[in-house]
Amino acid sequence: MRTIANDPVEAVLAVGLKDLWYPICPSEFVAERPVSLRRLGRKFVIWRETSGKLHALEDHCPHRGAPLSMGMALGDRIACGYHGVQVRFDGVVTSVPGSPGCKLEGAKATRSFHVQEACGAIFLYNSSVDVDQPPPLRLPEELTSDEFSNFLCYAEWKGGYRYVTDNVMDPMHGTFLHKQSHSMAEGDNTATFRVRETDIGFVFEKEGQRDVNFDWTEWADTDLHWMRLAIPYPKTGGPGGSFFIIGSYTPISENVSAVFFWRCRKLSGWQRDTWRFLYRNRLEARHWAVLEQDRVVLEVMEPDANQREMLYQHDMGIVRWRRHMRNLAKEQLAKEEATEQVKA
Repeated sequence: MRTIANDPVEAVLAVGLKDLWYPICPSEFVAERPVSLRRLGRKFVIWRETSGKLHALEDHCPHRGAPLSMGMALGDRIACGYHGVQVRFDGVVTSVPGSPGCKLEGAKATRSFHVQEACGAIFLYNSSVDVDQPPPLRLPEELTSDEFSNFLCYAEWKGGYRYVTDNVMDPMHGTFLHKQSHSMAEGDNTATFRVRETDIGFVFEKEGQRDVNFDWTEWADTDLHWMRLAIPYPKTGGPGGSFFIIGSYTPISENVSAVFFWRCRKLSGWQRDTWRFLYRNRLEARHWAVLEQDRVVLEVMEPDANQREMLYQHDMGIVRWRRHMRNLAKEQLAKEEATEQVKA
């Protein structure tokens, strides 16, 4: 990848594409007090009403620029702790206590963002401009169907969020890096891969091997970018079929990523209860150990490691994804340029 300084497309991708949903934090991060989160190239303030309803604004008071997160939540408004200026969830200033009736009152002066809670996480729609209604948050069936049970695994890793996607788009690393894992010890050390297009993205999969190891990865765009893979479970893994992982990754800064993995399994009744108990008491630690192997490798890679690669057939999924992302970034830049021309 080119450096940000020389490539406007790279600058767009570094902070995350606009007009997409992103998971930004686990639900428990936001309790009674406003919370400041740096994500997607800016700071957001997230807070709840007493009913639990979520709101999000840019963490910037339009008066003097103080962080709104240092203030007090007042239902659907937040009062800046610096001078008491109150900003509603839609970005409109409703009160300026120090100068009632001034021109700031009634002005829409702060960026507002739509947020939604699902599957143990808070999702934010990273709109390029304020929108009245975002597209629906469309999650994969493993996170929405009653036939599946899931656990959210959240971590913050050093390194760009695209390195995480590269890692998941590389099934072959499971055969080597994770070969001691109870669920990834089988299968061939060599493989030929193919890309299979879908209506919402593509699948990168091994030819001639299925349900043996980490044999395929799916990337999808449903106004939320997410990835899916399945790993066969041995009998010691408890009842149910393959173990699914749904992943989605959000830039915190250029070199820090918010990493979301949902671990899912299709089962019901007593089997669901048995698996959830087994997961918490035995399997969760094993799964974190596997993720830790990924984290260690990614965090010690140089920031420009992907500029000095010698890729081969196993990496065609990464190449396919990177090319697609650059095309999306180019479309965003063209749209922004057209908007500026209209304004001019």
